[in-house]
Amino acid sequence: MTIYIKNMVCIRCKMLVEAELANMGLHFTRVILGQADIIEDISIAQQDQIKSDLLKSGLELIDDIKAVLIEKIKNAIIELVHYSDEPIAINLSVHLSQHLHHNYTYMANIFAEAQGHSIGKFFIEHKIERVKELLNYNELNLTEIAYKMHYCSVAHLSSQFKKVTGNTPSHYKHLKAKKRAMLEEI
Repeated sequence: MTIYIKNMVCIRCKMLVEAELANMGLHFTRVILGQADIIEDISIAQQDQIKSDLLKSGLELIDDIKAVLIEKIKNAIIELVHYSDEPIAINLSVHLSQHLHHNYTYMANIFAEAQGHSIGKFFIEHKIERVKELLNYNELNLTEIAYKMHYCSVAHLSSQFKKVTGNTPSHYKHLKAKKRAMLEEI
């Protein structure tokens, strides 16, 4: 049985879900961003317990088909931007369609209706948040960050960064109070 989980955006979230399932004596084959595959069928009482336990940590069970798809879209983008160094060889729409086995137009319409903005905007916001993280680490220069984040040029990265944050990457790097958003809030 597969359960779908909202706001599951990091490795710690996966570890938390694994611990909650283990505490309940449930066995799982895998836990990935946004879902857990449980070997046993779970009762309504167990489902309510999981829901309650996860809610304490800011995670939610999802049972609506469209909400599940939206979380899958978000998690695919988060995985791509924050946890993969591999460039996508195709554009985002094709990548998502192949990865999630849905027509991109259908996904884009559902996503925009529910979130109030496009998949593309969500993708760019996550890329910029990742750029902020890399700037904070101070290990890579802007050219290296642009290359790592698959921008065609430093100018393109800088332009997009300023459009999203209101600051240039250089100005952001020198700010004393660097504001970063939590992934589940983007």
